Amino acid sequence: MFEGFKVLFVEDDPPVRASLTQTLELAGLDVLACGSAEEALPHIQPGAQLVVATDVRLPGMDGLALLDHVMATDASIPVVLVTAHGDVAMAVRAMRTGAYDFIEKPFAPERFVDALTRALDKRVLRVAVDELRGQLQRRSGMEAVLLGNSAAMQNVRRQVLNLADTSADVMILGETGTGKELVARCLHDQSGRRDRNFVAINCGGLPEALFESELFGHEPGAFTSSAKRRIGKIEHANGGTLLLDEIETMPLVLQIKMLRVLQERRVERLGSNDELPVNVRVIAATKADLRALSEQHKFRGDLYYRLNVATLQLPPLRERREDIALLFEHFVAQASSRYGREAPELSPQRLRELLAHDWPGNVREVRNAADRFVLDIASSEGAQAEASSASGGASNGASLAQQMDQVEKTLIEQALRRCQGRVPAAMELLGCAKKTLYDKLHRHGIELERFR
Repeated sequence: MFEGFKVLFVEDDPPVRASLTQTLELAGLDVLACGSAEEALPHIQPGAQLVVATDVRLPGMDGLALLDHVMATDASIPVVLVTAHGDVAMAVRAMRTGAYDFIEKPFAPERFVDALTRALDKRVLRVAVDELRGQLQRRSGMEAVLLGNSAAMQNVRRQVLNLADTSADVMILGETGTGKELVARCLHDQSGRRDRNFVAINCGGLPEALFESELFGHEPGAFTSSAKRRIGKIEHANGGTLLLDEIETMPLVLQIKMLRVLQERRVERLGSNDELPVNVRVIAATKADLRALSEQHKFRGDLYYRLNVATLQLPPLRERREDIALLFEHFVAQASSRYGREAPELSPQRLRELLAHDWPGNVREVRNAADRFVLDIASSEGAQAEASSASGGASNGASLAQQMDQVEKTLIEQALRRCQGRVPAAMELLGCAKKTLYDKLHRHGIELERFR
């Protein structure tokens, strides 16, 4: 259930140690049993994939001293204290200084298993989050902008790099919030036009009466309120890139003029008889099916086919769930910096909700959720997700460990791709030992030959 993670169990009474070790193993947990705190010390290392369960009363170094050692080594390692009745007040004080939980003797075996399962849940999540943060810090260039380890996002980045330095116009298709403008900016930034203007115009955000003037510009006296010349968006983008967002909302009469600009690469200001040559790359972004709209005579078919030279399809977030944790962590870090607040700790329950949610608003919705998380503001969507989780629907049949396994597998595969299958380089990139990496390759069924 928590493959690769152990319970470091410290108990000096051999029969009790043997009995509780068997209880944990029957529950599917991997246990490393020690008869003293001194025996356990070598296993406690920064980043260790374990939780600690220890009796308080031990010969030599006691459980509280072991707790202090764990906190000094890696305060994120959960420690569960096993206490006698008279030690409860002391155990409560220990929790205030870092202990995860305490169990008072005598206790039911189920209570012991439950406490350590929750502790392991927390530890698995913390290790995964630390790996994600490390990956975010190591990213550069386009990988730091178009985030995602999924095959779909790797394909998007490949297509952007393939198209960026060409002169081809591009159509970007994707649902609301999938990052169409971000992809358009990457196309511009990765191209030879990067030093010229990137001009974005939202076709659905302009009144039709202003649209033509905004796009093409005008001369003084072209209409009643035109007192001076105005350079239009197309002309302003000369030498650079013009993004026409929500192009499906462009008025039909202007679609004719836009088609002529695309064909002739010349623009004529309102009120002028002179045509000005423009060297502009046009990127159209839409969430609609333009071909279907053209068949319904709601969008010009000739403009659709003129724009449809190269197409980039952006996947919705529900089809790349392995990217959710990475995106959420990225936006939490941004929100924490923006609002001057420390990022709250992500709980296993909250992560289950994030991974189970369908994210109809896609990446934009994740960013808003991260802002609310940092600001400690509840949302109606969060309440619904919590209710769904409480009724058993949020996990969609997958445990936290199974969901995080998928994230881990994706991280390893990405590292191997970047390193062309070279294990030593991947070890350094992932920050893990050779044996650990080979164990994970075997567990996830990853074949090195695929990446060489």
